[in-house]
Amino acid sequence: MHSRTWRVAAALLALVVGVWVGLRLHPHAAPPASGVRVPAGEASPPVPSDLDKPWDPDVPPRVSIPEKLPEFSLADRAGKPTPISTWQGKSLIINFWATWCAPCRREIPLLESLSRDWGTRNVQVVGVAVDYRDKVLAYANDLKIPYPILIGEQDALDAATAFGVESPVFPFTVFTDRRGQIVTLFVGELHKPQADLILSIVQNVNEDRIPLATARHNIADGLHALAPNPSS
Repeated sequence: MHSRTWRVAAALLALVVGVWVGLRLHPHAAPPASGVRVPAGEASPPVPSDLDKPWDPDVPPRVSIPEKLPEFSLADRAGKPTPISTWQGKSLIINFWATWCAPCRREIPLLESLSRDWGTRNVQVVGVAVDYRDKVLAYANDLKIPYPILIGEQDALDAATAFGVESPVFPFTVFTDRRGQIVTLFVGELHKPQADLILSIVQNVNEDRIPLATARHNIADGLHALAPNPSS
């Protein structure tokens, strides 16, 4: 097998091993001056078929999230190179996923509903599949996923790490405002209460009702309130 293919396969395997089970992510590394710590959500457990070897739930990824949306370009479903700036001026929901990831697959109906319900409010869902192209196309076509999907292997992995997650775990979802500022990054399976909370606050930022720092604080408090209580 070509050496590059081996490197991509190894990277994908490392990502599978990185999926969290019942762990709330907390940043451990202080971000640089240009970064901001953003609270994440609850990760969801993978099914046994998602894992080829044991994972370590006691070692969380380190997160140093950039302030602004990093520029990257990946092939769309037709194979056309498509920069993320294609949707400049819109609030973005950028969902990093893979076909082998069970929580990723479970998220898709929610992402479809968000695309439908929030599309008229200048919000765009974009899926970024870090996976083999043939598998992504077959899966997306079978489900008739309506929102844009960008696809890549090592180049998509590079795009994922540009968001500051040193060991990317899937799924994770980036929310930006209309100016391309990253409002929050949610690690793990997204559910409707979290999505509605985040998007309502993003809309307040877009309409200049609250500053970005307040939005991040409100999202942190809101996600904390929505998180399951382990003592209950």
